[in-house]
Amino acid sequence: MIKSKLKTIIDQRKISIRKLSRDIDHEYPTVRKLYNNEMERYPRELFDKVWPYQNIELHELLIFQKDHIPKVRMSK
Repeated sequence: MIKSKLKTIIDQRKISIRKLSRDIDHEYPTVRKLYNNEMERYPRELFDKVWPYQNIELHELLIFQKDHIPKVRMSK
């Protein structure tokens, strides 16, 4: 499972979701979903805005947790 660390990052920097959304000119609901780990799909254009604004790299924003990989059933 892919998880966002945006909450930790902007909370430490004391930036609100609304401010981040305005500053990077991206829809608030999408930024909020990333903040709350509610994303089903990760829009590339959002990342292209968040990384430079926060001065971070991809591995600082997203993590992959192997322990949350859903089991896939193979059909016969």
